[in-house]
Amino acid sequence: MENLLRAKGLWSLVENGFAEPTAGAILTDVQLAQLEDARTKDHQVKHYLFQAIDRSVFQQILDRRTAKIVWDSMKLKFGGNTKVKKSLLNSLRREFEILAMKNDETVTEYFARVMTVTNQMRSNGEVLTDSKIVEKILRTLTEGGILVRVLSSLILTKFNHSKTAASFSDPSVCSDTKCYDLEHKQLD
Repeated sequence: MENLLRAKGLWSLVENGFAEPTAGAILTDVQLAQLEDARTKDHQVKHYLFQAIDRSVFQQILDRRTAKIVWDSMKLKFGGNTKVKKSLLNSLRREFEILAMKNDETVTEYFARVMTVTNQMRSNGEVLTDSKIVEKILRTLTEGGILVRVLSSLILTKFNHSKTAASFSDPSVCSDTKCYDLEHKQLD
């Protein structure tokens, strides 16, 4: 949402809001035009915010006077509490640590499960390198058959050949796992 509002040039209304003049204040024509422009932009921001939330959440926002008030209310409801974020991140870390490939799971499915958890961790502020993710995947692949060992060897060779963890990316591992899954299905 922040990216959309920044792209539309409306983010400053969310951060700073705008001040309504006091009742009875006399404004110049320029000030009236600026006020009308600010009100129009504020309505645009509220429109985007209301489109992005569920009706039940919309009904829970009691004060809808300005976009800043709506945004601050949503921030409190969905992630402004640092204790909640810290708890969620700890839960995700634990989930990441205990992730392991299931016996009936394809490598691609397992890879997708790992990436779902890591993306949630990253979106909650965790700094997680690609090499740590790759190491996790390789460490927890099921050793049920020789093909998994061959795949692990292939990925390790590619990893060692790249010489740096930074140049070894998740998409390359994903493409290797898809190749493995396709070959594995053809052999079954």
